[in-house]
Amino acid sequence: MNLVDRFLKYVSFDTQSDENSGVTPSTPGQMEFLKYLKTELEQLGLEDISLDDNGYLFATLPSNIDKEVPTIGFIAHVDTSPDMSGKNVKPRIIHHYDGNEIILSAEEEAYILSPEMFPELLNHIGEDIIVTDGKTLLGADDKAGIAEIISAIVYLQEHPEIKHGKIRIGFNPDEEIGLGAHKFDVEKFGCEWAYTMDGSEVGELEYENFNAAAAKITFKGRNVHPGYAKHKMVNSMRLASQFISMLPRHETPEHTEKYEGFYHLVGMQGDVEQSTLSYIIRDHSHPRFESRKKEMEHLVRKINSEFGEGTATIELRDQYYNMREKIEPVMHIIDTAFAAMEAVGVKPNVKPIRGGTDGAQLSFKGLPCPNIFAGGMNFHGRYEYVPIQSMEKAMMVIVKIAELVADR
Repeated sequence: MNLVDRFLKYVSFDTQSDENSGVTPSTPGQMEFLKYLKTELEQLGLEDISLDDNGYLFATLPSNIDKEVPTIGFIAHVDTSPDMSGKNVKPRIIHHYDGNEIILSAEEEAYILSPEMFPELLNHIGEDIIVTDGKTLLGADDKAGIAEIISAIVYLQEHPEIKHGKIRIGFNPDEEIGLGAHKFDVEKFGCEWAYTMDGSEVGELEYENFNAAAAKITFKGRNVHPGYAKHKMVNSMRLASQFISMLPRHETPEHTEKYEGFYHLVGMQGDVEQSTLSYIIRDHSHPRFESRKKEMEHLVRKINSEFGEGTATIELRDQYYNMREKIEPVMHIIDTAFAAMEAVGVKPNVKPIRGGTDGAQLSFKGLPCPNIFAGGMNFHGRYEYVPIQSMEKAMMVIVKIAELVADR
């Protein structure tokens, strides 16, 4: 089975995660897929294969040299975003993309992947692009990374002339809900450093990411017959709307880029008596990150000062932190990835992640773990796609990193 066949097989598994399930993995489809991967790794003859009850799958490609070199790892997550269904994915290959619109679905509701809306498509003219039928996401985030890692391992097995040290691979659940590294046993994984294959466009190499927190604000109201409500009713939905308007209107994802942080309203539910707002808070700067959390708490106090203590309450939970401080002392691992990309004809693009990665949490658990491109684009939605040539390049970057580490 080649790289493309693997990927097309992998996206047939429904592995959408669920932040409300309270178990690990958060959905049974993830464990089903992990068991399939375990069988595949066994058939490939890898060693030290283990799959624990929480859905963490580890395996080893033994060294083929007689000297000691660092043990390195490659990691990808099996779950897909809870934002859109990953069930019954129908992938389709657009051969030799010509730069025009791609009609994903021509049924009652047409979905069109257009370079006018997604100009990055034009970087892939002449390439072979895998898309969906517009009814689901594709799952390149991060099944492209899984396919690339396993295909790179197979390539190394088939080319014993390429010397490499011991390589560990790890596949984990629930990255999309911020829990992918929580139960990752770094000591058992046993690497000096690793790379997550979870980036987007070709050449991306990332060792900076957002500091991240989640906030849930609850507003309590009082319901009274609207005909007799004057000075009695308190409409919690109006309080929630007032809170939304108190935050800076341009410090949102749709108005920010690069190192700019934001407040992002991701959910709202309510009626007159009680409403809740769910936010994520993001910033690359740790002082600004802390300031954003304090601002949320300050606005809750303002609501309470106007409407009474206890009207609004906030729950804040840190999710992950910027891995840069953990990577800078070991910048040789970035230099190695940079050199590997150049060696296989990929122009490195070192940039901050406007999001998170399992690598951030793993870095703080003692496993330095920057992020490398997997090639997929437009993650988490119906317009997701991945060029086959991008996956091939990512696979060869993995191979070259293994070779360069062995040459140290």
